[in-house]
Amino acid sequence: MGIKSFQGVRKVFKKEFEAPILVADYMTTKLITFSPEDSILAVMEKFAKHHISGGPVLDSNGFLVGIISEADCMKQISESRYFNQPILDKSVEKFMTKTVETIPHDISIFDAAGIFAQHNRRRLPVMKNGILVGQISRKDIVIAALKLSGHNWK
Repeated sequence: MGIKSFQGVRKVFKKEFEAPILVADYMTTKLITFSPEDSILAVMEKFAKHHISGGPVLDSNGFLVGIISEADCMKQISESRYFNQPILDKSVEKFMTKTVETIPHDISIFDAAGIFAQHNRRRLPVMKNGILVGQISRKDIVIAALKLSGHNWK
């Protein structure tokens, strides 16, 4: 004689919450951008005004040509002190990072975390079909992981 269950047939529960895990779901889309012709002084003023530490540099057609960061500005500050000159109106083009690692909009935040682990960057431009559509930072990835911490990751 077998054991009978008095609970009856158990319901199959479906996962009700599908958390977004793509870079596009967590990236910043309202960016402060710069042009290669901007002065380094204007860039530093925008950094202070908007409480940011860097941003993409776009050409006149809106294509990504570099990234300018506080670290890049430090080069100008250091040079001006070394040569005992005031910070001049030199252009962003001279100090920006021209070789830019980018990230596609449709990869998972887990793949993005791996890219951040490989490259020593604080932010990465997000591209879709060769066009800049946003930017994601290490902080954005951490926030996304916290939101997903109670869910199964696939």
